[in-house]
Amino acid sequence: MSNELIISATQDGCRIALLKDKTLVEFHNEEEGSKFSVGDIYLGSVKKVVQGLNAAFIDVGYDKDAFLHYLDLGPQFSSLAKFTKQVRAKKINGGKLDKFNTEPDIDKHGKITQQLTKAQLIPVQIVKEPISTKGPRLSCELSLAGRYLVLVPFSNAVSVSKKITSGEERKRLLRLIQSIKPENFGVIIRTVAEGREVAELDRDLRNMVSTWEEGMARLVTANPRDKVIGEISKTSSLLRDMLNESFDNVHVDDKKIYEDVKAYVHSIAPDKEKIVKLYTGKAKIFEHYGIEKQIKSAFGQTVSLKGGGYLIIEHTEALHVIDVNSGNKSNREENQETTALSVNMEAAKEIARQLRLRDMGGIIVIDFIDMRNLDNKKLIYKIMKDEMVEDKAKSTVLPLSKFGLMQITRERVRPQMNIATKEVCPTCNGTGKITASILVSDLIEKNVEHLLVKQNEKNLVLALHPYLHAYFTKGIISQRLRWYFKYKRWVSVVMDSSMAVTEFKFLNKEGEEIQLT
Repeated sequence: MSNELIISATQDGCRIALLKDKTLVEFHNEEEGSKFSVGDIYLGSVKKVVQGLNAAFIDVGYDKDAFLHYLDLGPQFSSLAKFTKQVRAKKINGGKLDKFNTEPDIDKHGKITQQLTKAQLIPVQIVKEPISTKGPRLSCELSLAGRYLVLVPFSNAVSVSKKITSGEERKRLLRLIQSIKPENFGVIIRTVAEGREVAELDRDLRNMVSTWEEGMARLVTANPRDKVIGEISKTSSLLRDMLNESFDNVHVDDKKIYEDVKAYVHSIAPDKEKIVKLYTGKAKIFEHYGIEKQIKSAFGQTVSLKGGGYLIIEHTEALHVIDVNSGNKSNREENQETTALSVNMEAAKEIARQLRLRDMGGIIVIDFIDMRNLDNKKLIYKIMKDEMVEDKAKSTVLPLSKFGLMQITRERVRPQMNIATKEVCPTCNGTGKITASILVSDLIEKNVEHLLVKQNEKNLVLALHPYLHAYFTKGIISQRLRWYFKYKRWVSVVMDSSMAVTEFKFLNKEGEEIQLT
């Protein structure tokens, strides 16, 4: 299975497409200066403490105050609050924690009023971007993600990803990290750390500690709402999380982004630097790799399946609804049950791709085609579960209900990706009405007379849709020939298939369009 990352520079950022076997599975539109990315750490100011919700609203610079629940303060909140005060009072120099005396963990069943007061300044991390009318969701359990490790300040625990199943490897990694980690820093060992040497893990750990210390140096003079530690770019975070042996190529069409990506890949995986390639083709990079067409076909309300079926995807404020239809598939199979199973299997795979592609979060309800066989229902459930394994967002998939509905909850950390796939009709400009086709020839005739007789145009060119072109040029004595006999001047008539049926335009001898009043 081949993995390719295609990066296209735009005027205000870049577009990033992840391809698996040439099929688009993830699409991101990254704009420069866009605020509130997941992972960013801000110096927040407490605006309001709400005892009834056991939560607080924090000002981080967004229109709506961000939400911080008591459970998101983290066990080490007292240590974070104490450290913040000492750093801002310049009692601690830098972000080193080796000489810092940590506080006891807070009570997990405690009250928000015991920990926060109005106008208090506290570092907070974005865990969910602003969505719809809601502000960002925050956490005070700060963490910095690296390629192989996740650094957790004020903790001393070292844990290993559950996906690393080998007992010996787990012990090796625990022993390694405990020997190299700084004091008062906890570490989570990621799945990709399996089999890695101590030098690679140590370099990753040092990079994160350095990022922490730089951020804490900014904290000394930071104003409320200021970003203290910024998450790396979307391109880099995708590479950090996904770069592995199956990654084949990273194609970039911009020299600056190419240099940045190459430098980043060199820093995290020097042996992979050669996979970063600068695209210099004449066609646009998304056109060349067939991504533009895939985007247009994948983001519409109706999504076609290769076997003949189709999905209808509706988005509401509360949930997403997906309806599975058989289309013309019903003509091919032996019976209704076989048809339903065939379409549902294909739909399950496409739906898993769509959830990831559009970054649909919250509650998703899928109306599969009704099936009577219990084993077939279990098979669809298994396929959906298997397809969702590669999705980085946390999700829960429930079996099909007796109504043939499947419910999925998927972690929502940023607004759903939405791309307009419908275009304004070039003929009616969205009004739904066009010029009466029977009058078009008369209108062209009047304009020809006006331009040749009154404006004395020479070398006149008339551009038309192929249908109208045939009307004016075919026949023994064509309309164009009649114009020559009448006005003693030749009018060149050219075809333009991009024009609508009733559309036309006149060009002068320099090839410029003549504006008709």
